[in-house]
Amino acid sequence: MGIFSRAWRGDLLSGTISKRSGQLSLREQSSPLWPGSVVRFSTNHRGGGLQQSEELKVPTELGSSLDMLEYVITVGVGSLAVQQTMTMDTGSDVSWVHCNSNSTAGSPPFDPAKSATYAAFPCGAPACTQLGAEANACSNSQCQYMVRYGDGSNTTGTYGYDTLALGSDTVKGFQFGCSRVEEGFGDKTDGLMGLGGDAQSLISQTAATYGRAFSYCLPPSPGSKGFLTLGVQTSTAGFATTGMLRSEQAPTFYGVLLQGIKVGGEQLSVAPSVFSAGSVMDSGTIITRLPPTAYTSLKTAFKDGMKQYPTAPSRSILDTCFDFSGQDNVSIPTVALMFDGGAVVDLDANGIIFGSCLAFTTEPGH
Repeated sequence: MGIFSRAWRGDLLSGTISKRSGQLSLREQSSPLWPGSVVRFSTNHRGGGLQQSEELKVPTELGSSLDMLEYVITVGVGSLAVQQTMTMDTGSDVSWVHCNSNSTAGSPPFDPAKSATYAAFPCGAPACTQLGAEANACSNSQCQYMVRYGDGSNTTGTYGYDTLALGSDTVKGFQFGCSRVEEGFGDKTDGLMGLGGDAQSLISQTAATYGRAFSYCLPPSPGSKGFLTLGVQTSTAGFATTGMLRSEQAPTFYGVLLQGIKVGGEQLSVAPSVFSAGSVMDSGTIITRLPPTAYTSLKTAFKDGMKQYPTAPSRSILDTCFDFSGQDNVSIPTVALMFDGGAVVDLDANGIIFGSCLAFTTEPGH
């Protein structure tokens, strides 16, 4: 059994929480995490071998002080290197910062007029064409973008380029969106850093220097720091690995192949073929979605280990909830994810419970 401290609940959960009207509400910022929902991965399209490259590390932090529970990095944008704290999102490609003086960001919005190195892309520029479905026509001969996320939130503005101060390095000509209008964002971050696999992402834009490899360590609590590393780690001692899957149809996404799930140390009776479509790894989503068969089995086993607590009504998409009234500490069954190649990830208690609910659900429509 794991011990879950209710005093910490809401600070240590990985991912995003929108705080609206004094209540916590679920917000899946980028693509939801479930096998086969957005893209089917193929084991014939695994990530290739990594070439040695330079290595750059940038500190990561939990964004709870900014009214969200995703992870953030702080960078400098423009000739004046204006500090911007941005959400790390492996489930999208286009990076953007607030350029609207009415934004709720914690820092003053980026003002492109004050940067000597900023320029907007003209509408016919290759970088504008490359936006594809995220292009949003023209305005004053300048390229416009629009990104919609899985929860309905969106950002629109001008697509341009400027200097990016990233740790100890400077990236010239970094392409990003200058957001003029945002809908559905209630946090105080200054924008979003796209870490997906398509051409617009930070990973792709810095590939000539650092290669296409990156890794990150996510800090467990406010006040602690992790890291985002661009380039191949010089040491991989102590790491468990599993193969990464890619899709030619949806190059943004990084996929992995689940083989099974353990609850309370016992493996669920779910055939590995149930997970054969692959699963998107997405740092912009806090709820794990499973195929119906796997979720039903997980839910049943988890509830069997929680019989000492009364059940509670569903919360949004979460239907396995409990009443922890009067409890300072709650004992919950352990949950472990088993991946292709033998890697096993034992989830932290705060990755198993969201508020008072199991932090898993099934695919939409089921």
